Amino acid sequence: MRVLAAFDKFKGSVTAPRACAIAGGALAGARGGWVVDACPLTDGGEGFAGILTLAAGGSQASVAVTGPRGGEVAAGLGIVSIDRIPPAALARLGLAAGPGGTVGIVEMASASGLSLLEASRRDPLRASSVGTGQLMRAAALAGVRAILLGVGGSATHDLGLGALGALGIRFTDESGASLEPLAPADWPRLAGLDGKIPEGFPPILIACDVDNPLVGPTGAAMTYGPQKGLRADDAAEVDAQTRRVAGLLCRHFGRPEELISRPGAGAAGGIAFGLMAAAGARPIPGFDLVSSWLGLDARMAAADVVLTGEGRFDETSMSGKGPGQVVRRALALGKRVHVFAGEVSLARGVPGLATHAISPAGMPLAEAMEKAPELLAASVRREFAGG
Repeated sequence: MRVLAAFDKFKGSVTAPRACAIAGGALAGARGGWVVDACPLTDGGEGFAGILTLAAGGSQASVAVTGPRGGEVAAGLGIVSIDRIPPAALARLGLAAGPGGTVGIVEMASASGLSLLEASRRDPLRASSVGTGQLMRAAALAGVRAILLGVGGSATHDLGLGALGALGIRFTDESGASLEPLAPADWPRLAGLDGKIPEGFPPILIACDVDNPLVGPTGAAMTYGPQKGLRADDAAEVDAQTRRVAGLLCRHFGRPEELISRPGAGAAGGIAFGLMAAAGARPIPGFDLVSSWLGLDARMAAADVVLTGEGRFDETSMSGKGPGQVVRRALALGKRVHVFAGEVSLARGVPGLATHAISPAGMPLAEAMEKAPELLAASVRREFAGG
């Protein structure tokens, strides 16, 4: 029996590679002789650079950058040879195969991520994406042909202005004085911009499955601000300032203001918008890219049973997240599919899908997160020990 273990992370508890390893180990103990193919998933957030770099046999470096609220953090940068990237993934990147070229893989979560901040310090009005810009600059200095940026898990709502500052853009007040550092709390003083992205900077490709526009009821501030620490009383003013600052960016870089309404512009606190406006960055569907990069469809077709999961599996998982995509594709291939998650919350059952909530009813969340590795292993063993 061949099993594909394709888990995403259990946020704040278990990484995707470790979840796959735990499930594989539990299966080995329960069903001797079964072959497990471990395929960790990534949604562009934590683990993005490591998973893709390892899959393509690239190299990883640790780069000291500025964290989302200042201070220094060590962020990961992956460098992958273009000739090691699968052709289907290269096509999605819009890159031609050829020896000698490399792609830099940048993970926003490792430089400007929410997980880098304690709960008491989470405040998108004072967080900056400057570290992500420093990480992209390091990739450019390494001579990459293109930069692939994963933007999940950000702590910011700064339209990428921090990143742009690291790439040479200057922000000024009405007197022409520089505003540095610049966070959304300083936006009322922002009156102008100066400078352009350096000539010859590598093209930026943004792996993203978010389709929110930048502003409005489904925009970045209203949709994602609260989970980053934005107070409800501040949301409307932040949304208004977001529109104003976005207009400044469009005018300075000669972009049409329709870019503000483009689906996906609101990704990661608007960094997608900022990089599109300033550098002509191109968003690409994240899960489709990851799937092509990892050869997921072929590995799924070769499996008899598919296991997947994440911290919470709910209706949003089935609406585009990695585990939900795995479920849909595996069921379409007629595979047996099992989801293991800390919590399962689906309004209705999915024919052919078996779901398993690994946390016992009534267990406090903090305890469940701490015990997630053993809970996952026990749940997999329990399900497969008898057949």
